[in-house]
Amino acid sequence: MVKEKNSGGMGERDTVGKLSLELAQKTPDTTDPIELQREIQKGYCDNITECVSASKKIYPGDFYVVVETKKERLMQNVIRNYIFGRSSCPTPSYDQTVYRYHRVDDRIEFLWVIPSKDTCELLSTHALEVVESERALLKFVLDFQDDTLLRYSKKLNGEVVYSNILEI
Repeated sequence: MVKEKNSGGMGERDTVGKLSLELAQKTPDTTDPIELQREIQKGYCDNITECVSASKKIYPGDFYVVVETKKERLMQNVIRNYIFGRSSCPTPSYDQTVYRYHRVDDRIEFLWVIPSKDTCELLSTHALEVVESERALLKFVLDFQDDTLLRYSKKLNGEVVYSNILEI
């Protein structure tokens, strides 16, 4: 059995690969997407808060917190959120959530969420059938597809919308 040392020195724990294999072979406890989402997002807010605290020490003014959600290539049932701060607004892309931290007010503003490419295509293809609770997500998808979010991110960065030139 493959084990890795726990970084806290508290014994050994199973590797992600071993856990992934066991989960792939096991019948899921639930197929309820809401329950699955709650499980995936455990600790999400704590991680965002941690990122904001660390980024406050790096960036003197406002900054952005980006969450990139990725599936492991070899372990399709392992999904990871990579959370990091940056000084400029990122270019919108699939599997991305973006927040803006306002230092003066000490508040974080949710800007957008863009799901996976497959989900975007599904939502936009069936836009008229999307339930009310998913309409906000559909709006982000449509704004992403028609470059509204790209123009917004360029505006936040002080870029000229239809070029690579910065406004001065």
